[in-house]
Amino acid sequence: MANLKSPLSVKEVEQLRSDGLHAVGGVPGLLLQVSPGGRSWIFRYTFEGLRKKVGLGPCTALGLREARELAQDFSLKIRSGIDPGEIKKLERVDARSSHGSNHDSSAVHESEIKDKRAPQVAVADSPASTPTPVAPTFDHCVRQYILAHRSSWANAKHEAQWQSTLDRYAAPVIGRLNPNEITVEHLLEILSPIWSTKTETASRVRSRIELVLNFARAKKLRSGENPALWRGNLDSLLPKPRKVAPVKHHEAVDVEAARAVFQNICAMDSVGARCLEFTILTACRSGESRGALWTEIDLERALWTIPAQRMKMKRDHRIPLSGAAIDLLRTTPKFDNTDLVFSSPQKVHLARPLSDMTLTACHRRLKLTATVHGWRSTFKDWAAEKTSYANELSEMALAHAVSSGVESAYRRGDLFERRRAMMDEWAAFLTGTASQPA
Repeated sequence: MANLKSPLSVKEVEQLRSDGLHAVGGVPGLLLQVSPGGRSWIFRYTFEGLRKKVGLGPCTALGLREARELAQDFSLKIRSGIDPGEIKKLERVDARSSHGSNHDSSAVHESEIKDKRAPQVAVADSPASTPTPVAPTFDHCVRQYILAHRSSWANAKHEAQWQSTLDRYAAPVIGRLNPNEITVEHLLEILSPIWSTKTETASRVRSRIELVLNFARAKKLRSGENPALWRGNLDSLLPKPRKVAPVKHHEAVDVEAARAVFQNICAMDSVGARCLEFTILTACRSGESRGALWTEIDLERALWTIPAQRMKMKRDHRIPLSGAAIDLLRTTPKFDNTDLVFSSPQKVHLARPLSDMTLTACHRRLKLTATVHGWRSTFKDWAAEKTSYANELSEMALAHAVSSGVESAYRRGDLFERRRAMMDEWAAFLTGTASQPA
């Protein structure tokens, strides 16, 4: 495959007839596969240091433009830590496990998902028409756990990370084993090689194995103690994660430098900078601002209501908008074919939120080592050091849990008006102006 100086046109792609893979340009990794069986699209990529490829579909179902858009979407997922191949695999499993009234959605057959690692259980003298059952392996339980819990997870990234970490670290050791056969020795074989070098990943792998084995026990596929338990079990055999790799918090912009940095961001002329500016003014998470919709915002009441499904705590979050935030929104262009507040004019037809890297790029242009998420810490430091507002107000502004369940039952309000005054002062601090009514 030769390097392309410019993307191929539809006509040029149609003229590619020789068998093999052909680069078509437009999106790195997008290839046309020509074979005696037909023509299809392939996306080749690198994820966590491994070269991979995934099929996008036949040319009869997907044109050049659609293939490039899908490949671009996959590229954005990869930059966000999502393996597109794992997502497609889960979608196939989900679709096939629920196909047909004669199929049990809780039992996915080996022939349906093409998992060659799961051994089949031979049934003596079984009729030829009786399907061979799939052994209840750990891999099988992983798939079923994901299918059962995916609707409660915040996004596809979490789902893909679940699958990819267990595929990479657990499956080679216990993937083909019956859940009842898994022991502490297996867990040590999985975790010991990465406990000191990839401590956070190892901790997540352990926790996920524990949950899957609990799931298997509930399904009557396992009995006895869970070998992945930490307390009273693995904590005697492995050092505490925080002793091996102390928790590193997101680096934040210092409060004293916040105003100058913020104003430098305001001086940037890009949609990413405007989204970052809005993120800082509202002290929200970047995913919440990148996914902000005009239908969530009431300009007249200076109110932004983020629905529960987009919040980490899974409950609606009301944010009082300062005058500076309202001014920013009033100058932000609206596009007919998307409800997104922040959308690139060049890619508005895709109607997708900005990538998190778009906001990070603004920091990099200013040579900042602080993260975008770190602005929430800057806001918290400002509230503690520069104001007399109660701690619970800044915690509520950050959409953190601030009380026990009993206290929450008695105090159901969100102190909205008191938070409005605080957000006005935060905006005034950043812009260097006197606080103005929203």
